[in-house]
Amino acid sequence: MKFFIDTANIDQIKEVMSWGICDGVTTNPTLVGKEGVDFETRIKEICEAVEGRPVSAEVVSIDAEGMIREARDIAKWADNVVVKIPFLKEGMKAIHVLSQEGIRINCTLIFSAPAGLVAAKAGASYISPFVGRLDDIGHDGMELVRQLVPIMQNYLFDCEIIVASVRTPAHVIESSMLGADIATVPFDVMDKLFNHPLRDKGLDSFLKDWGKYQEMMGEK
Repeated sequence: MKFFIDTANIDQIKEVMSWGICDGVTTNPTLVGKEGVDFETRIKEICEAVEGRPVSAEVVSIDAEGMIREARDIAKWADNVVVKIPFLKEGMKAIHVLSQEGIRINCTLIFSAPAGLVAAKAGASYISPFVGRLDDIGHDGMELVRQLVPIMQNYLFDCEIIVASVRTPAHVIESSMLGADIATVPFDVMDKLFNHPLRDKGLDSFLKDWGKYQEMMGEK
């Protein structure tokens, strides 16, 4: 499974890159807005920081003409830019045109299997089911991933599943068990992948034993 980090924070991106587990980045105007920086400038900075790995940047128009115009502009910012387009009928019109131009698209706001199927058929390179938001309204978000994985495999779509709106390490693990291609994970959740109380207990015990050993050797 590939790990994308869902952020616009350069320090977080560089930190995860240093762990050797960052395969790409997803971001959006909301995340960039939290950083208080210019959107285009930050996307270009992220693209450079991840050394060619895909970086998803989102359009804000909701009509096909506006999406196409924005997407063509965004695609010029860096070779590794992927344009995020929402699942709308207008969005499918835009994806159909843009994919034929060689612009990679991440279709976002996927909340149903039909939506994922339609987006893949329209030409999206990625589809992003939002599992956490489905959980928020009492649905099983991971059930959508269970449906989408065989759909993509059955018809050999050239389209990867990005499990999005990830809230917990459990979302990441189940996504990997189901065979999703990618999980895009906020920094705090990615950090939690390292946490386990037995690891902490074992390390503390080791360090205490090592300290006792050094004391013993110093007395000889």
